[in-house]
Amino acid sequence: MTSLLLISFKTLIILKTNVHSADVIIYGGTSAAITAAVQVKKMGKSVIIVSPDTHLGGLSSGGLGFTDTGNKEVIGGLSREFYQRLYAHYQNSEAWNWQKKEEYGNKGQGTPAIDGTNRTMWIFEPHAAEKVFEDFVKENKLPVFRNEWLDRSSYGIVKTNGSVRSIKTLSGNVYKGKMFIDATYEGDLMALAGVSYHVGREANSVYGEKWNGVQAGIFHHGHHFKSKISPYKIAGDASSGLLPEISSEKLGANGTGDTKIQAYCFRMCLSNHPENRIAFPKPAGYDAKRYELVAKVFDAGWRELFDKYDAIPNRKTDTNNHGPFSTDYIGKNYDYPEASYERRQQIIKEHELYQKGLLYFLQNDPSVPADVHEQMQKWGLPKDEFKDNGNWPHQLYIREARRMIGDFVMTEADALGKTAIPKPIGMGSYTLDSHNIQRYVTEDGYVQNEGDIGVHPDKPYSIAYGSILPKESECNNLLVPMCVSSSHIAYGSIRMEPVFMILGQSAATAAVLSINQKIAPQRLSYDILAQTLEKFGQRLKL
Repeated sequence: MTSLLLISFKTLIILKTNVHSADVIIYGGTSAAITAAVQVKKMGKSVIIVSPDTHLGGLSSGGLGFTDTGNKEVIGGLSREFYQRLYAHYQNSEAWNWQKKEEYGNKGQGTPAIDGTNRTMWIFEPHAAEKVFEDFVKENKLPVFRNEWLDRSSYGIVKTNGSVRSIKTLSGNVYKGKMFIDATYEGDLMALAGVSYHVGREANSVYGEKWNGVQAGIFHHGHHFKSKISPYKIAGDASSGLLPEISSEKLGANGTGDTKIQAYCFRMCLSNHPENRIAFPKPAGYDAKRYELVAKVFDAGWRELFDKYDAIPNRKTDTNNHGPFSTDYIGKNYDYPEASYERRQQIIKEHELYQKGLLYFLQNDPSVPADVHEQMQKWGLPKDEFKDNGNWPHQLYIREARRMIGDFVMTEADALGKTAIPKPIGMGSYTLDSHNIQRYVTEDGYVQNEGDIGVHPDKPYSIAYGSILPKESECNNLLVPMCVSSSHIAYGSIRMEPVFMILGQSAATAAVLSINQKIAPQRLSYDILAQTLEKFGQRLKL
């Protein structure tokens, strides 16, 4: 879901209906959508990408350049090829405009960013990633219909005998196919097709888990208030009212479920090169009082602001949330998964204004400590990124939205590497990672965050074929490689971009094989699927 919307959802005049047909219709413009489409073409079938996005690649080209990889040995197929193409890009001296290659620190997540042995590059600039996706499109002659938004009303889908026959977009275009793939962060096609799904955290009792549900007092990262800070406008005086960005809602008991989801943010690409940076603009409606809580955090001695200004090439960053009050807009996205397009755009804009306001506050407000203020003067938005969107990322980080309840549900034990997974189609290895979900007032009257969980798997784990399949009784020609069938906490590991690309390729492989055999994907021989996936370089198990 892009932050730049080029059509009006409320008043759309349909002048003509155009019908487009292909063997496989992919809805989405994400990294998984592109790898899925490439795989369909490699296997000799026709494909159409129906993308609500103008820019392709989702978060992989939208600011998340410091890749969350885990064990890189389990990343295969087209996902690995994506990072190999980035390696080739950065071997060219012309790619280093603002920094010499030898000056780049080469720090990645647990491995060098530039891995010469495996010819992979795991850390990269947004525009470089987008070029790789566009190269995939061009080389494979992939038909891409951009700015095409699924009509989420009953008129947007034709489904008979459990099969999706066609989908329609708000422009009036109709797309007919034999197989469909929902490769979006939101799962709109999945939902429209009548497939079961879940939003929010399950109670631990649902799947016999430990780290799902409410997790008050659990602090696995540094994203909590380490000092006792009053949540009130007048310290200690509840009658003065809460400071901004604190909820008055009471927490449920630990381990209980709710309909809340982990916080979203923009992964910000910043620059400290004097010739390639723009001072952070003062956003519309800016109010410094909104950020009073972060000033109190500084007053308490916190100085970790720059810990997640992770370096990417050319003196830029992938700046992520870090600390008790940061870029995550906690508690302001609960309705996003089911919201209308108009409401989603409002939520996206609210996140943009919140983060722009925070940057402006940190760079300009007199309450910011002198040492932080001095460091912030070095940073700005990069002139050469997101040039058609005011140098701001075009993709909000939708960390979690709908999650399918499919043929097989991946749970905590599966994602921790403690179980034998049936019918593996790819692998994951990253920490079970949930960002904060609530900011609340504790029983003893202080502000605190809740929901930040990080649990390391025992080993890399396989991902089940059934986790991308709806129940056959609900839909027999749809695959869902992003809003996969998993619990909230298992999804915290699966939701990484390299894994999405892996699952996109595997979903496409299953779709083509099912077309060839004229059967539902749920009935496809796993032996044939596994052999084909391995032929194309997928890594299925240790």
